[in-house]
Amino acid sequence: MNVERKIAVIGLGYVGLPLAIEYGKKYRVLGFDINVDRVSELTRGEDRTLEADLEGMKQATNLYKESGCKGLSFSAIVDDLRLFDTFIVTVPTPIDQYNNPDLTPLLKASEMLGKVLKKGDLVIYESTVYPGCTEEDCVPILEKVSGLKFNKDFFCGYSPERINPGDKINTLTKIKKITSGSTPEIANLVDDLYNSILENGTHKAPNMKVAEAAKAIENAQRDVNISFVNELALIFDRVGIDTNDVIEAAGTKWNFLKYRPGLVGGHCISVDPYYLAHKAKALGYNPQVILSGRSVNNSVPNFIAHKVLKLMIQKDLKIKDANVLILGVTFKENCPDVRNTKVIEIGRELEDFGAIVDYCDPWADSAEVKHEYGVELLPKFDEHKPYQAIIACVSHNEFLTFDFAKYKSQGAVIFDVKNFVDRNLVDGRL
Repeated sequence: MNVERKIAVIGLGYVGLPLAIEYGKKYRVLGFDINVDRVSELTRGEDRTLEADLEGMKQATNLYKESGCKGLSFSAIVDDLRLFDTFIVTVPTPIDQYNNPDLTPLLKASEMLGKVLKKGDLVIYESTVYPGCTEEDCVPILEKVSGLKFNKDFFCGYSPERINPGDKINTLTKIKKITSGSTPEIANLVDDLYNSILENGTHKAPNMKVAEAAKAIENAQRDVNISFVNELALIFDRVGIDTNDVIEAAGTKWNFLKYRPGLVGGHCISVDPYYLAHKAKALGYNPQVILSGRSVNNSVPNFIAHKVLKLMIQKDLKIKDANVLILGVTFKENCPDVRNTKVIEIGRELEDFGAIVDYCDPWADSAEVKHEYGVELLPKFDEHKPYQAIIACVSHNEFLTFDFAKYKSQGAVIFDVKNFVDRNLVDGRL
């Protein structure tokens, strides 16, 4: 099994597309997605996620048009996968309404691949899962549907994604990647495949379970650390001091980690800890620290909403029918990703008290926000509309020059979630 493989990347979102582009510069690559509209968009050379290197994508697709044996093309047709021997699965692994892992996309992708799997093929999973998921959940489906034998007829690898949406510095080729394989020989093959496109190399884990666990704890660690400073924010609000002032003071010690309080959304940090917790519970252990951190971080949207309401009451502002403007809906700045955003929860809590909430976000796709959350984004900001409260939730570049002073002078409550508004203008911040 040499490194000159024909690669199909399954799932063309924030993780899969950059991967397909980089491999497409050196190998014959098919970017596959069940979403026909997404495939059409990419075929036109467009990318709504803004994660793709469009010039690199053009280079890779032109290589295929010119040579036919190398380069990148896109498809939503399952039969097209039969021409490939290496499949990299980058589908989402969300949680359900009860915070349990929802493996539906992963298992359906495995079932689909089982229909086209051949002897000698390799399936590499990048989707975030709990330790053991590849061998315990995915492999049995591949075997059942294909009729082939694992580690005899086909093989597997696991290399967890480390894409950071919106980050233009720590991009795919510049990060170190964890790799693993179902046999020592396959581990070497997987490692060679990734090393062929990466600048900073790889870390080869001893087995797939270790690689799966490493990914799970990366984000669980961040979640717990953020939950600690979020809990501090809840405490210091009662004390009557500013959390960021405390962090700055404590940060003068050389080994203090200056995490900041905030909303914890997105598809990774707010989701992955539940996968690790699920596995722990299945093995009879209750992961108290992990779940405690999740509980604290999930309480922050309500805290913000109630704090704004208190500030409005202190200013003798009527709550019912009050106009509230929320700046930012995406889960992080200068990024269109609205997956698992916690901003909407703030707005819903305010609406429960009778407020009228407007959402403004130049980065978010209005149709996606409407579909996912049932919320309408302002098509255009009306600077003449009076607002009784403004909540700065996301520090998009466009909001750095927002005229907070104007609304402050009109008596509005200004609450800063991300600590980017002039401190003299805010009534409260996280």
